[in-house]
Amino acid sequence: MSYQVLARKWRPQNFQELVGQEHVQRALVNALNDDRLHHAYLFTGTRGVGKTTIARIFSKSLNCEKGITSTPCGECSTCLEIAEGRYVDLIEVDAASRTGVDDTRELLENVQYAPTRGRYKVYLIDEVHMFSKSSFNALLKTLEEPPPHVKFLLATTDPQKLPVTILSRCLQFNLKRLPVSLIISHLQHILTEEKVEFDVTALQLIAEGADGSMRDALSLLDQALAFGGGKIEEQEVRDMLGNVSRDKVIGLLKAILQRDAVQTMQAVNILAEFSPDFENVLAELLSLLHHMSLAKSVPEALDEFVSARDVLLQLSEEISAEDLHLFYQIALIGRRDLPLSPDARNGFEMIMLRMLAFRPASVEAGTVSSSPSSAPVSVQQNNQPQIQEKSVAPAPVTRAPVASVSNESSVQETVQPVIQAPMSSAVSNDWRDVVNSLGLGGLVKQLAINCTMNQRDGCNITLNIASGHSNLINPKAKQRLQQALGEYFNIEAKLDIKVVNQVESESPAQTTQRETNQRQQQAVESINEDSFAQSLKEHFNAEVIPGSVKPVT
Repeated sequence: MSYQVLARKWRPQNFQELVGQEHVQRALVNALNDDRLHHAYLFTGTRGVGKTTIARIFSKSLNCEKGITSTPCGECSTCLEIAEGRYVDLIEVDAASRTGVDDTRELLENVQYAPTRGRYKVYLIDEVHMFSKSSFNALLKTLEEPPPHVKFLLATTDPQKLPVTILSRCLQFNLKRLPVSLIISHLQHILTEEKVEFDVTALQLIAEGADGSMRDALSLLDQALAFGGGKIEEQEVRDMLGNVSRDKVIGLLKAILQRDAVQTMQAVNILAEFSPDFENVLAELLSLLHHMSLAKSVPEALDEFVSARDVLLQLSEEISAEDLHLFYQIALIGRRDLPLSPDARNGFEMIMLRMLAFRPASVEAGTVSSSPSSAPVSVQQNNQPQIQEKSVAPAPVTRAPVASVSNESSVQETVQPVIQAPMSSAVSNDWRDVVNSLGLGGLVKQLAINCTMNQRDGCNITLNIASGHSNLINPKAKQRLQQALGEYFNIEAKLDIKVVNQVESESPAQTTQRETNQRQQQAVESINEDSFAQSLKEHFNAEVIPGSVKPVT
């Protein structure tokens, strides 16, 4: 007997054997049990998710010799002939090869005749979206009011191409892509029944390569069996699919996380020895970054079948969420642009170097802030009179008491009013410089620029904010600002934000707005005083359009 491929051998023969698509199964089973049968059904979804399989099972349920049932016997001649594809009252039509209106009319001419053997004559039209416009028009009337002995089962991978008039005449069921875990479970069941040795990791590779299609997964499984000589092993499946070892990609990822350019290039050299498709390597890297992001944010969402799961969980603890998202975006854009590079390896190396070169702004702020917070200390200690002469950042102010005991009282006399009293305009400008140095963004930056410095006493920092901007305060933004200030001043900062009716000094936002208004006013005045503009007004009765004058930035 000739070999039968797994996709045909393990095709479900009833609704109980159907893998996934519970929403479709439930609707059809209830319709059969309650005898609420529509005359036209449309099954949509990507390839290999069960559209024609469900249609054939439904045909069995309609024509089984034991009666209309949701559990066809699978033993009568009708069920056996439908399973073998030779039942006379199940007319399967490939719309891709019969697109013309003449083919459709010929098909519809036979609709009026009663079924030869069964209760219903079932028309199963696959890839129905391939019909021409004339074919759809010819089908409309029959599809709306077919004879009572006719059922139409339509299947398509592209329902958007179907006319609305066709869609409105059908009950539509959208079949979903199958999740990786469900495909792996089904493959395990099949291989156990077939008595074939397998690695679960290899099955995961096959399931991921199937992209939600069970038929594709079974076809890849057949190919893997032939490639591996009757065994399913991880390395052989990787070789078959052209995938590189996940361990080698993890080694590359570790080098990137350590920001070691030498190790990163060495890891690329190791990958290059296997002559991989670097687009596939990027796809594997994207998959790892995705798993790590899940492990970072929602650990319970990380699939238990993921290869090297423990390693990914550990790596996710060593990197910030910002870095993960940045690396993912760089790899994603790099994968798109990789075909444009002169050489695939060169393009891949540039993507890796780009990951090493860039970091999120919030991370950079924490790294850079340590040096400015320490450098001014020595300046203040060596040249304390500058406290009165120059406007300095708040950081040096708290470092002043570290000076020698002989100068302690004089320093306190100078600094104490700055700490305890409300901030002067000069120190307010210093607060603006501090905010600009923090590298904040979004809501946290809006909160910072609308605050003014009230006082700073050791690790305690107090800010004022006008009541009109109190809506900017939320626990997360406050915590982020407190963390940034702590890194900037190199202290364990404790931040308190007081809501006041009116701030005594300008906030950075108010300063920026005032400077913008001044520049705008100067720009308008310069236009009004310009001799050429005055000449135009005088001779042509011209006017300056309000809002058209902008300052030069």
